[in-house]
Amino acid sequence: MADPEAAVFNPAAIREFTPSFDVTSQVGANGTGQDGTVSYDPFAMAAVGQSLPGAQFNPYAEDHNPMSGSSSFFQPQGAFTTPLQPLQHHLYAPVGPHREDLMPYHRVTHDFFLPEKIREELQKKAEASLQVIPNSQLPQLDNYHSLVALDTTHRKNPNIFGYPSWVYKATSSKTGRLYCLRRLEGFRLTNEHAIRSVKEWRKIDNANVVTIHDAFTARAFGDSSLIFVQDYHPLSKTLAEAHLSPAGGHGNRFQPKGLVPESVLWTYISQIASALKAIHSINLAARCIDVSKIILTDKNRIRLNACSVLDVVQFELRRPVRELQQEDFLQFGRTMLCLTTNTLPVHLTNLNASVEQLSRTYSTELRDTVVWLLTPQQPPAQKTIDEFVRGIAGHIVATLDQSQHRADELNMELFRELENGRIARLLMKLGAVNERQEFDGDRSWSENGERYTLKLFRDYVFHQVDGSGNPVLDIGHMIRCLNRLDAGTDERICLTSRDEQTSFLVSYKELKKQLGNAFGELQKGSKQGRGF
Repeated sequence: MADPEAAVFNPAAIREFTPSFDVTSQVGANGTGQDGTVSYDPFAMAAVGQSLPGAQFNPYAEDHNPMSGSSSFFQPQGAFTTPLQPLQHHLYAPVGPHREDLMPYHRVTHDFFLPEKIREELQKKAEASLQVIPNSQLPQLDNYHSLVALDTTHRKNPNIFGYPSWVYKATSSKTGRLYCLRRLEGFRLTNEHAIRSVKEWRKIDNANVVTIHDAFTARAFGDSSLIFVQDYHPLSKTLAEAHLSPAGGHGNRFQPKGLVPESVLWTYISQIASALKAIHSINLAARCIDVSKIILTDKNRIRLNACSVLDVVQFELRRPVRELQQEDFLQFGRTMLCLTTNTLPVHLTNLNASVEQLSRTYSTELRDTVVWLLTPQQPPAQKTIDEFVRGIAGHIVATLDQSQHRADELNMELFRELENGRIARLLMKLGAVNERQEFDGDRSWSENGERYTLKLFRDYVFHQVDGSGNPVLDIGHMIRCLNRLDAGTDERICLTSRDEQTSFLVSYKELKKQLGNAFGELQKGSKQGRGF
């Protein structure tokens, strides 16, 4: 017999409620007529979700949807959603430029790390920057301490400045940065305005000019010395040291290292022209373009050094700036003649013979450029750096292209090293979770749960021993385990307690989730403790 109550109540027969009120109606009720003019549908929440601000994207979160704000709750219909999570197996992004056509299986392990040549160069520069001399007898100068002599020879050479000069590396007690101090021995300042001329050189901001910061006099060396404070470029060499090497028998004779490639010479010419344009544009003159004062700071990367020294030393012998700028071109030409003929400036006595030697080795364009620099203009006509730049515009463009390619390569290496701290983040999380004394009596933080598994994983990675009980210090094993933990792979490992009574078979994916949960609980407790 059928139940009579079944025919009384039928949910399917109930019609769905549909509001019949027109929100666009101008007829108001209880003074709310102005609300009807707003085109707002309370039953369509998509627009509301789109207008809500989204939270800041966290690339290291396991699940990004709960952290991306309220607007992400309303998922787009019929559209493919690109996953926001980083790559699972590693965080290296293959950013170009890529000039070699190699397949992934052609790659070697070294391709995932910084090239050894760049790493070695940077480490040597860092070592040179941090180098100190124990029990040094060098004094402290004003705000500069920890002086280290940078001169590679003990010979005093007063040919350039008229005074013996020494170069030191020093640390500023104000900023903590490293600077290069150039000392002129035995200089007596007779006019205070000479020191003030250095202020004009502070205005120069050029990549091919060593920046000068200050100049002052000192008696800490037992005499009256003039000190110039400049930027410090570790392991830099002069052009004379890079391209002219001393012979073993006689200290004053130089033997060539080989011809400098013409492409490198054009790179030098373009950079010196850039430096002179910046100097001449503010009505100054370099006055110190010499192979012993131009430093090589990187591959084919040069900077004019000690340009402001003669403005202070020869302040009383004032000469027109236009005349000094014309001498810059002559010194420029002599410098290039020294590099093309492998001759020191003191031995460059016959310019015509040197130009003839240059023409037998290099192109006619390079010879004509050097001859133009060495040939003075007939008064009242004068050379200008703008005229010279227009003449070598093609080589300047080539130099710019080389520098941009170099910047792309370094940017690619920087991008490769961007995420090299992920292992450090895992170590910090493991160190924060394992064996916290303040949670010893807390049942929710007992070692019987996932924290105990993380503790055993810590022992599995770092505390392994061999058959004799000696510690196993396998760095490769540690890195492999941490990389797999970071990727959260499905590979399973067996974790055994120290008393060998308990064993767990877990995957790296489970360990990664457990570590994230444990660290998240610590973060919650930390925020509550701080009153957040």
